[in-house]
Amino acid sequence: MSDSDTSPHGSPLPEPTLSADQYRQKMQRRKAVQAERVGSMQAEKGLIIVHTGTGKGKTTAALGMVLRSLGHGYRVAIVQFIKGAWEPAEKAAFAPWQDQLVFQAMGEGFTWETQDRERDIEKAQGAWATALGYIQNPDFRLVLLDEVNIALKLGYLSLDQVLAGLEQKPALSHVILTGRGAPQGLIDRADLVTEMTLVKHPFREQGVKAQAGLEF
Repeated sequence: MSDSDTSPHGSPLPEPTLSADQYRQKMQRRKAVQAERVGSMQAEKGLIIVHTGTGKGKTTAALGMVLRSLGHGYRVAIVQFIKGAWEPAEKAAFAPWQDQLVFQAMGEGFTWETQDRERDIEKAQGAWATALGYIQNPDFRLVLLDEVNIALKLGYLSLDQVLAGLEQKPALSHVILTGRGAPQGLIDRADLVTEMTLVKHPFREQGVKAQAGLEF
Protein backbone atom coordinates (compact mmCIF):
# COMPACT_ATOMS: atom_id res chain seq x y z
CA MET A 1 0.00 0.00 0.00
CA SER A 2 1.43 3.38 -1.02
CA ASP A 3 1.17 6.64 0.92
CA SER A 4 -1.49 7.79 -1.53
CA ASP A 5 -3.70 4.89 -0.43
CA THR A 6 -3.89 6.11 3.17
CA SER A 7 -5.43 9.08 4.95
CA PRO A 8 -3.28 11.64 6.81
CA HIS A 9 -3.88 9.55 9.94
CA GLY A 10 -2.55 6.38 8.29
CA SER A 11 -5.85 4.55 7.90
CA PRO A 12 -6.75 3.00 4.52
CA LEU A 13 -8.88 5.14 2.25
CA PRO A 14 -12.19 3.63 1.10
CA GLU A 15 -12.10 2.12 -2.36
CA PRO A 16 -13.70 4.31 -5.06
CA THR A 17 -17.19 3.28 -6.08
CA LEU A 18 -17.05 0.99 -9.11
CA SER A 19 -19.61 0.62 -11.84
CA ALA A 20 -21.21 -2.79 -12.31
CA ASP A 21 -18.92 -3.51 -15.29
CA GLN A 22 -15.79 -2.40 -13.42
CA TYR A 23 -16.70 -4.53 -10.42
CA ARG A 24 -17.36 -7.57 -12.64
CA GLN A 25 -13.99 -7.14 -14.40
CA LYS A 26 -12.22 -6.78 -11.06
CA MET A 27 -13.79 -10.00 -9.73
CA GLN A 28 -12.99 -11.86 -12.96
CA ARG A 29 -9.31 -10.88 -12.61
CA ARG A 30 -9.33 -11.97 -8.98
CA LYS A 31 -10.95 -15.29 -9.92
CA ALA A 32 -8.32 -15.92 -12.60
CA VAL A 33 -5.48 -15.23 -10.17
CA GLN A 34 -7.01 -17.52 -7.56
CA ALA A 35 -7.59 -20.31 -10.09
CA GLU A 36 -3.95 -20.11 -11.21
CA ARG A 37 -2.77 -20.21 -7.61
CA VAL A 38 -4.89 -23.24 -6.72
CA GLY A 39 -3.97 -25.02 -9.94
CA SER A 40 -0.27 -24.81 -9.13
CA MET A 41 -0.68 -26.56 -5.76
CA GLN A 42 -0.44 -30.27 -5.04
CA ALA A 43 -3.69 -32.15 -4.68
CA GLU A 44 -3.55 -33.67 -1.20
CA LYS A 45 -1.21 -34.07 1.76
CA GLY A 46 -1.73 -35.28 5.29
CA LEU A 47 -1.16 -32.34 7.64
CA ILE A 48 0.19 -31.88 11.13
CA ILE A 49 -2.00 -29.16 12.65
CA VAL A 50 -1.39 -27.28 15.90
CA HIS A 51 -3.95 -25.19 17.79
CA THR A 52 -2.28 -23.30 20.62
CA GLY A 53 -2.34 -19.95 22.43
CA THR A 54 -4.00 -18.54 25.52
CA GLY A 55 -7.39 -17.91 23.93
CA LYS A 56 -10.52 -20.03 24.02
CA GLY A 57 -11.50 -22.23 21.07
CA LYS A 58 -8.57 -24.56 20.40
CA THR A 59 -10.47 -27.79 20.96
CA THR A 60 -13.68 -26.35 19.53
CA ALA A 61 -11.97 -25.51 16.23
CA ALA A 62 -10.44 -28.99 16.09
CA LEU A 63 -13.84 -30.58 16.66
CA GLY A 64 -15.14 -28.64 13.67
CA MET A 65 -12.54 -30.46 11.54
CA VAL A 66 -13.62 -33.73 13.15
CA LEU A 67 -17.20 -33.02 12.11
CA ARG A 68 -16.15 -32.28 8.53
CA SER A 69 -14.15 -35.50 8.33
CA LEU A 70 -17.08 -37.52 9.65
CA GLY A 71 -19.32 -35.86 7.08
CA HIS A 72 -17.00 -37.11 4.35
CA GLY A 73 -17.27 -40.64 5.71
CA TYR A 74 -13.73 -40.78 7.15
CA ARG A 75 -12.80 -42.58 10.34
CA VAL A 76 -11.61 -40.33 13.16
CA ALA A 77 -9.95 -40.93 16.53
CA ILE A 78 -9.96 -38.48 19.43
CA VAL A 79 -7.62 -39.00 22.38
CA GLN A 80 -7.97 -36.54 25.26
CA PHE A 81 -4.90 -35.92 27.40
CA ILE A 82 -5.24 -34.31 30.87
CA LYS A 83 -9.05 -34.12 30.64
CA GLY A 84 -10.99 -37.22 31.55
CA ALA A 85 -12.42 -36.89 35.05
CA TRP A 86 -15.69 -35.76 33.46
CA GLU A 87 -17.63 -36.93 30.42
CA PRO A 88 -17.50 -34.13 27.81
CA ALA A 89 -20.69 -33.13 26.04
CA GLU A 90 -18.86 -33.51 22.74
CA LYS A 91 -18.74 -37.28 23.25
CA ALA A 92 -22.53 -37.40 23.50
CA ALA A 93 -22.94 -35.08 20.51
CA PHE A 94 -20.82 -37.36 18.32
CA ALA A 95 -22.70 -40.52 19.33
CA PRO A 96 -24.49 -40.82 15.93
CA TRP A 97 -21.06 -41.39 14.32
CA GLN A 98 -19.98 -44.14 16.69
CA ASP A 99 -19.20 -46.45 13.76
CA GLN A 100 -16.70 -43.90 12.39
CA LEU A 101 -15.44 -42.27 15.58
CA VAL A 102 -13.30 -43.48 18.47
CA PHE A 103 -13.36 -41.10 21.47
CA GLN A 104 -11.11 -41.84 24.43
CA ALA A 105 -10.64 -39.53 27.42
CA MET A 106 -7.52 -40.91 29.04
CA GLY A 107 -6.55 -38.37 31.68
CA GLU A 108 -7.95 -38.01 35.17
CA GLY A 109 -8.56 -34.29 35.21
CA PHE A 110 -6.40 -31.21 35.43
CA THR A 111 -3.13 -31.32 37.38
CA TRP A 112 -4.45 -29.30 40.31
CA GLU A 113 -7.18 -31.92 40.73
CA THR A 114 -5.01 -35.04 40.56
CA GLN A 115 -2.08 -33.65 42.61
CA ASP A 116 -0.01 -36.72 41.70
CA ARG A 117 2.71 -36.01 39.14
CA GLU A 118 3.86 -39.60 38.76
CA ARG A 119 0.34 -40.79 38.07
CA ASP A 120 -0.20 -37.89 35.64
CA ILE A 121 2.91 -38.95 33.73
CA GLU A 122 1.76 -42.56 33.71
CA LYS A 123 -1.66 -41.61 32.34
CA ALA A 124 -0.15 -39.29 29.69
CA GLN A 125 2.26 -41.99 28.53
CA GLY A 126 -0.63 -44.45 28.33
CA ALA A 127 -2.66 -41.96 26.30
CA TRP A 128 0.28 -41.44 23.96
CA ALA A 129 0.67 -45.20 23.41
CA THR A 130 -3.01 -45.38 22.49
CA ALA A 131 -2.79 -42.30 20.26
CA LEU A 132 0.26 -43.66 18.45
CA GLY A 133 -1.72 -46.73 17.44
CA TYR A 134 -4.32 -44.51 15.77
CA ILE A 135 -1.66 -42.27 14.19
CA GLN A 136 -0.01 -45.29 12.57
CA ASN A 137 -3.30 -46.81 11.39
CA PRO A 138 -4.18 -45.79 7.79
CA ASP A 139 -7.86 -46.52 8.49
CA PHE A 140 -8.03 -43.26 10.49
CA ARG A 141 -7.97 -40.19 8.27
CA LEU A 142 -7.91 -37.75 11.21
CA VAL A 143 -6.51 -38.09 14.73
CA LEU A 144 -7.14 -35.38 17.32
CA LEU A 145 -4.75 -35.25 20.29
CA ASP A 146 -6.65 -32.93 22.61
CA GLU A 147 -4.55 -31.05 25.21
CA VAL A 148 -1.42 -32.98 24.25
CA ASN A 149 0.48 -29.68 24.19
CA ILE A 150 -0.17 -29.35 27.92
CA ALA A 151 1.30 -32.80 28.49
CA LEU A 152 4.38 -31.67 26.53
CA LYS A 153 4.62 -28.40 28.43
CA LEU A 154 4.46 -30.17 31.80
CA GLY A 155 7.06 -32.75 30.78
CA TYR A 156 4.70 -35.73 30.85
CA LEU A 157 5.71 -36.45 27.24
CA SER A 158 8.96 -35.56 25.50
CA LEU A 159 9.06 -33.51 22.32
CA ASP A 160 11.33 -36.07 20.63
CA GLN A 161 8.85 -38.81 21.49
CA VAL A 162 5.94 -36.96 19.92
CA LEU A 163 7.85 -35.82 16.83
CA ALA A 164 9.06 -39.36 16.20
CA GLY A 165 5.48 -40.61 16.46
CA LEU A 166 4.17 -38.01 14.04
CA GLU A 167 6.68 -39.18 11.45
CA GLN A 168 4.93 -42.56 11.46
CA LYS A 169 1.59 -41.28 10.22
CA PRO A 170 0.41 -42.34 6.72
CA ALA A 171 0.92 -39.80 3.94
CA LEU A 172 -2.72 -38.70 3.72
CA SER A 173 -3.61 -38.79 7.41
CA HIS A 174 -4.04 -35.60 9.45
CA VAL A 175 -3.12 -35.12 13.10
CA ILE A 176 -4.34 -32.18 15.20
CA LEU A 177 -2.55 -31.29 18.44
CA THR A 178 -4.30 -28.84 20.75
CA GLY A 179 -3.43 -27.02 23.96
CA ARG A 180 -1.66 -23.87 25.05
CA GLY A 181 2.11 -23.69 25.24
CA ALA A 182 2.99 -25.77 22.16
CA PRO A 183 6.80 -26.12 22.08
CA GLN A 184 8.72 -24.41 19.31
CA GLY A 185 9.96 -27.72 17.92
CA LEU A 186 6.40 -28.86 17.33
CA ILE A 187 5.46 -25.54 15.76
CA ASP A 188 8.46 -25.82 13.43
CA ARG A 189 7.42 -29.32 12.35
CA ALA A 190 3.72 -28.55 11.87
CA ASP A 191 2.17 -27.71 8.50
CA LEU A 192 -0.60 -25.50 9.92
CA VAL A 193 -0.39 -23.56 13.19
CA THR A 194 -3.14 -21.39 14.64
CA GLU A 195 -2.63 -19.34 17.81
CA MET A 196 -5.77 -18.37 19.69
CA THR A 197 -5.21 -15.00 21.36
CA LEU A 198 -7.03 -14.05 24.54
CA VAL A 199 -8.51 -10.54 24.34
CA LYS A 200 -11.29 -10.73 26.94
CA HIS A 201 -12.70 -13.56 29.02
CA PRO A 202 -15.80 -13.44 31.24
CA PHE A 203 -14.12 -15.53 33.96
CA ARG A 204 -11.45 -12.87 34.49
CA GLU A 205 -13.43 -9.79 33.59
CA GLN A 206 -16.78 -10.61 35.21
CA GLY A 207 -16.25 -13.64 37.43
CA VAL A 208 -18.46 -15.84 35.25
CA LYS A 209 -17.69 -19.53 35.67
CA ALA A 210 -17.53 -22.10 32.86
CA GLN A 211 -20.95 -22.71 31.36
CA ALA A 212 -22.58 -25.73 29.74
CA GLY A 213 -22.69 -25.40 25.97
CA LEU A 214 -19.77 -22.97 25.87
CA GLU A 215 -16.87 -24.45 27.84
CA PHE A 216 -18.14 -28.00 28.29
